[in-house]
Amino acid sequence: MKVKILGAHAFESDRTRFMSILVDEVLALDAGGLSCSLPLAAQEKIEAVLLTHSHADHIMGLVSLCMHAYAIGATVEVYAIKGTVDAVTTHVFNDTIYADFTRMPSSTKPTLRFHLVEAYKPQTIGGYNVLAFPVYHTVPAVGYQVTSHDGKRVLYSGDTGPGLHSCWEYVRPDLLILDCAGSNRWNTQAPKVGHMTPGLLKPELVEFRQQKGYIPLVVVVHMVPLSSDEKDIEEEVGEVAKELDAKIDLGYEGMEIEI
Repeated sequence: MKVKILGAHAFESDRTRFMSILVDEVLALDAGGLSCSLPLAAQEKIEAVLLTHSHADHIMGLVSLCMHAYAIGATVEVYAIKGTVDAVTTHVFNDTIYADFTRMPSSTKPTLRFHLVEAYKPQTIGGYNVLAFPVYHTVPAVGYQVTSHDGKRVLYSGDTGPGLHSCWEYVRPDLLILDCAGSNRWNTQAPKVGHMTPGLLKPELVEFRQQKGYIPLVVVVHMVPLSSDEKDIEEEVGEVAKELDAKIDLGYEGMEIEI
């Protein structure tokens, strides 16, 4: 399984993109920085997009992806929980903010087709076994564990505050990609807006090890790209890694991981 982080941040800039992860060039986890990270030929290879929730920094790339698909007569297959589908269809693809591609060029052959997922109900998507699990955010949200045909597994939390330990019994990933939006100076505020810090992440990983007996490679994402805060996150994550004797890296645009 080849995992590429297309976007790893909470802000867009000349060096950062919104959240999006690509698995084996065909399965996208969130679409924030999806279309702006890939040439058109690579966009055409994507077989499915899994959305964690409806916030703009996780769905922005769908707009351009759908416009391209419409131009070439293709269909973008998107998987999400009902709350996310309702929000995106009501507020984005509604013929006001953007064209309703769920009905274009026709309702029987749409450019954008949504499929519902439910927490803790595994399903096969594009040859992968996908397990959605609920996470703690300001809108309905899930994370995903994606398992390839050879049994390799990546878990992506999406945006979440503390409480991931409740899903650990259902998963066994080889790679954890976890929210870590701010440094420890945000320990009080972060849970209120459904995000993590290195200090909040540590007990989640301790509980993971207690339940599973190991800690896989951890990559933290969704950082706020302020130079001072991101530097603090890097230092604080390093301290957590040392204390837990684990490998924890900061994700970045273009990062590639093979598991």
